[in-house]
Amino acid sequence: MSLWQDLLRQRLRQHRDQHLERRLTAFDAVDATRIRTPGAPQPLVNFSGNDYLGLRTHPALLNAITKAPELTAAGAGAARLISGNHPLHEQLEQELAGFFQRDAALLFSTGYVANLAVLQALAGRGDAIVQDRLCHASLIDGARLADGRLLRYRHLDVDHCAAQLNKAPGLRVLASDGVFSMDGDQAPIRELSALASQHDALLLIDDAHGIGVLGNNGRGLLEQAGATQTDVPVLIGTFGKAFGLAGAFVTGPDVLIDYLRNFARGWIYSTAPPLPLVAAQRAALRLLQAEPERRQRLHANIAEFKQAALAAGINLLPSDTPIQPLLIGNASTALRLQHHLQQQGFYVAAIRPPTVPADTARLRITISAEHHSSDIQGLITSIAAATRTTC
Repeated sequence: MSLWQDLLRQRLRQHRDQHLERRLTAFDAVDATRIRTPGAPQPLVNFSGNDYLGLRTHPALLNAITKAPELTAAGAGAARLISGNHPLHEQLEQELAGFFQRDAALLFSTGYVANLAVLQALAGRGDAIVQDRLCHASLIDGARLADGRLLRYRHLDVDHCAAQLNKAPGLRVLASDGVFSMDGDQAPIRELSALASQHDALLLIDDAHGIGVLGNNGRGLLEQAGATQTDVPVLIGTFGKAFGLAGAFVTGPDVLIDYLRNFARGWIYSTAPPLPLVAAQRAALRLLQAEPERRQRLHANIAEFKQAALAAGINLLPSDTPIQPLLIGNASTALRLQHHLQQQGFYVAAIRPPTVPADTARLRITISAEHHSSDIQGLITSIAAATRTTC
């Protein structure tokens, strides 16, 4: 047996001994909130998805993928700067720019790639990226990929952010999640915008978990905060959350989008998004605008869940978004709770380090517009019983 195999097995054993090993489970969607594992007698109520509006099983999206009249091919066939650019790509970008009330937009294959590509393009040698310490892994990795200096500030700490900006050389890129994916709390957009203006920094917000969920029209945290393109020049969003699909986009001033087309390596050297997916993305954007009642049901469900948890003595982390974390601490205990809830008919994933900081393993509970009151009340009852016996 080779040395490299021994080393990998040793590292995997250490990971397993710490209850941090990751394994895949196959799931099939029964409907918007129910999933089934192969051979299981009953479906599980899914409280661990990001399909906040319940769109991923919507007939309009499935129809767009299979029957869109514009489709003449499955794939784009090349990167967009070669021969892969299609009218569907450009139409969706124009529609996104119009919806978010910004100059222009640019499609990416995933949100992870978008964050890597944008930060790598913006911050070169002699520049700096200032980030919230709990930013998503893609923003952290994008900063590492860039040649600029990375400076991180304490979570949501505006004063510490200002101190880090004072240290930053060259072009300053101030980057943050909008809604934080593991805690469900929200970046202080107005304060960050003011800091960026004071320090002549470029503010970037990844609002993957806010778009479709927050704001009167579903434009996300920036709309809720009353922030314009001038306040937040770089807005990154994903189709993998409230849109119920996959893929991502960047919106902002014309000069930003022109710059990314020329310098964002993750965009330049990637095959263009497949056309059936783009057709479905356009359909999802139309649904998000045409059916605001989905967002209203979502927020009613969030309120019901929080009230029921409070009444049951379940201490959630503070969040007004669909992400409702129950902090456990110990990874092994979190896994036991996940298993207990699954036996009760609910799927709630245990989130463990390194996705979250050490000793902050949790159940990351997520709410959908399509959950029923009986789903919510049943989960609360099961959590209350499980925590009494497991924690």
